[in-house]
Amino acid sequence: MNPSPAPVLVASGLTKSFGAVEALRDVSLSVSAGETVAMIGPNGAGKTTCFNVLSGQLRADAGTIALLGERIERLPPRAIARRGVGRTFQVAATFASMTVRENVQMALIAHAGEERRVDARAAALHRAEADALLERVGLPAVAEQSCGTLSYGDTKRIELALALANAPRLLLMDEPTAGMPMALRTAVMRLAVERAREKGIAVLFTEHDMDVVFAHADRILVLDRGQVIAEGAPKAVAGDPRVRDAYLGCG
Repeated sequence: MNPSPAPVLVASGLTKSFGAVEALRDVSLSVSAGETVAMIGPNGAGKTTCFNVLSGQLRADAGTIALLGERIERLPPRAIARRGVGRTFQVAATFASMTVRENVQMALIAHAGEERRVDARAAALHRAEADALLERVGLPAVAEQSCGTLSYGDTKRIELALALANAPRLLLMDEPTAGMPMALRTAVMRLAVERAREKGIAVLFTEHDMDVVFAHADRILVLDRGQVIAEGAPKAVAGDPRVRDAYLGCG
C-alpha cells in the first residue's frame, strides 16, 4: 500500500475576531499534495477570512499555519507567496491595460525574481511559457488582447493562469468559477484538479455551486459561524444532518 501524501498545509486552532464578531473559532485543516479540498458554508461562515489568514492578508489572533512543515503564520503576504502559496480571488484581478500574454509573463518574471529585467526587452521573457499556460486554460486565441476587453469568465481563467505561473505548492481559489456558464465551470475546475495531481499541488477552494464542489473535491470542509461543523468525503458530508441544516437546505 502506498503511503498517504504528506500534508502541504496544516493549520491548527485558527481564531480571528473583529470586535465582538468571532469570524474564525478554533479552525483546523490540512491539505495534502495533489489533493483538492473544498471549503463551503453560508455567507458569513468565515471562508474568506480563513483564506485571508492563510495567505497572510490577515493575522490570526491564535493558531498556527505550517507550509511543508515551516511555520508561516507570522510572515507577510509576499513572503508567504514566495514560499509557494498562490491565490485567486472572488473578484478577478489583472492589469487591464496589458495584454493577456503580458499579464502571464509578468507573473512568470516575478516568480523567477527577474523584476529588474522589466524593460524594453521584457516582451521576450518567458513568452513561450506564457503561451503554454494560456493553452492550458483554453485561451491561446486572446493572447494579444488587453485584459480589460475580456469577459469576466475569461478574466477568471487568466487569473488561474497567473496563479499557476508562480508554481505554487498550495493554491487557494476563492470562488474560481463565479460568473461562468456551467460548461466552463466544469472545464476550469477539471484543469485545476488535473494540474494539482500532475504537479503535486495542494488545492483549497471555496465555491457556492454545489455541483462543482461535489464533482471535483476529494474532501469537503464545512464552516458555519466561524467553526468547522463537518469534514470528510463528499458523500459523507452531503448526508450529514448538521450540513443540511446549516447550508444545503435539506434539513
